[in-house]
Amino acid sequence: MTRATFLLPAPARFGAQRWSETMLRALARADRRPAGEAGRRAQLLRHAALPPGRWPLAALSRRLDATDADAPGTAWLRADPAWLRPDINGVRLMAHGEGLGLTADDVTALLPALRPVFGDAGFMLDAPHPARWYLQVPAGTPLPAFHDPSEALGTDLADLGDADTPGPEARRWRALANEAQIVLHQHPWNAGRQAAGRPPVNTLWFWGGGAAPGVASAAHRWPPRVFSDDPVCVALAAAAVRPQALPDAWPGPGEGDALFDLSALRDLRALLQAWLHPALDALDAGALTTLALDDETGGLRELRRWHRWRIWRRPAAGGPS
Repeated sequence: MTRATFLLPAPARFGAQRWSETMLRALARADRRPAGEAGRRAQLLRHAALPPGRWPLAALSRRLDATDADAPGTAWLRADPAWLRPDINGVRLMAHGEGLGLTADDVTALLPALRPVFGDAGFMLDAPHPARWYLQVPAGTPLPAFHDPSEALGTDLADLGDADTPGPEARRWRALANEAQIVLHQHPWNAGRQAAGRPPVNTLWFWGGGAAPGVASAAHRWPPRVFSDDPVCVALAAAAVRPQALPDAWPGPGEGDALFDLSALRDLRALLQAWLHPALDALDAGALTTLALDDETGGLRELRRWHRWRIWRRPAAGGPS
């Protein structure tokens, strides 16, 4: 008997797609937990349990990409390659990291031109993975509250409010970002990428700064089995377990509690057929003790086998809220 936790996207991401009557009945009969904070970062922190106010994703992902993440006196900052595109309303983040389809050749071409920009400021830039670039900074270096790229994707940068962020450190990082943009804009490699129909790398996106946390402080809420294709979720969970790739469909209860990160799915029909309905069947059969649903809006529900007797609870019209 096990507990399965599904991390789901916000219901609004499914647009006009309709939930099945089976799922609506199950949701109506579930226990609703106090709403959590909205957003992907908050969703993951309900399981990662990092110390309050800390989000050192650079150091955590560095543990997977290199061997020096825990070097004494060192903090890390992600400086991921990204693509900004101007439009009539402003400038938008269109892609970053994995979304740019970068290769080792891209790193070889672009990194040497960028290193002096940060070296003169006392920071080392490297890229142990083509999609994940890092700045090594002295521990204790003041860092502004950078936005996660996943939260900024498609957003007009003016709406993020960074231009209003006060303080010399914020100005310093804006200046470094501007210098990097100038180098990348002038680099002939980007012209070649665009000629080949690929997006340019025209900025670096800073985020996830901090020193590596102790393993125990980032570990204690994860179940024994974690399945995800999201590098951020994988980096967080790796402090406690060995995450596995997300399967194409519900694999069955297995042995021990498990968490399945389904937050990237946008086809509601496929989510219902491949994941939610089979998990409900396992719950009805007694193979699962609990099915927990955690969506990006902070909606938290727990379903148990005996909940099917709550026949007086009627489904909400349209879908979950």
